[in-house]
Amino acid sequence: MKEPTGDRRAPRYKPTLVDPYRDHLRRRRSEDPAVPVTHLLREIKELGYTGSANLLVRYITQGRAEGDKPVTTPQRFARLLLTRPENLRDKDTALLRELVKVCPELSELSRLTGEFAQLLTPAEGNDAKLTDWITTVRTVDLPHLHSFANGLELDRAAVDAGLTRPYHNGRTEGVNTRTKRIMRQMHGRAGFPLLRHRILLQ
Repeated sequence: MKEPTGDRRAPRYKPTLVDPYRDHLRRRRSEDPAVPVTHLLREIKELGYTGSANLLVRYITQGRAEGDKPVTTPQRFARLLLTRPENLRDKDTALLRELVKVCPELSELSRLTGEFAQLLTPAEGNDAKLTDWITTVRTVDLPHLHSFANGLELDRAAVDAGLTRPYHNGRTEGVNTRTKRIMRQMHGRAGFPLLRHRILLQ
């Protein structure tokens, strides 16, 4: 059997409004690796850029302004952020440290994500800590975190209970999810007896 090769193909990206300013971004980030994205945005807007700040951040996060450096996708960066630090490989820890170091927004996102993750271990006082966390989130320029914080506030009582009490209905929700998946798989193909049999065998 043929062994798989270690070659990796860089993702193929569609053209974006940032492409014409790639050389400028590469030069500026080479001169000052810690240059804030807000500064870069202002500079390329003066050169004619008409896109959004989010588009620029995504472009930089993907590594598209770095020339021949390895490409990092938003999905991989999200995985690095959401993995417990002790479970990351050394090279992933180093990559995450490098990514957050060169972009203030990513540094802020990493810090706030870590602080929220600590609240997921139920403990008394986590509800008050969550209030402080949401207050901090609303002072930073991270729109997606603003939306997340607003969602938490919509069902705050349930969120507080989940963060402060050791009891949860996670197992029940898991059973519900599996049952719905089985029902979708069998829709129009079989009747209730087979559905019941499959559920009992799970």
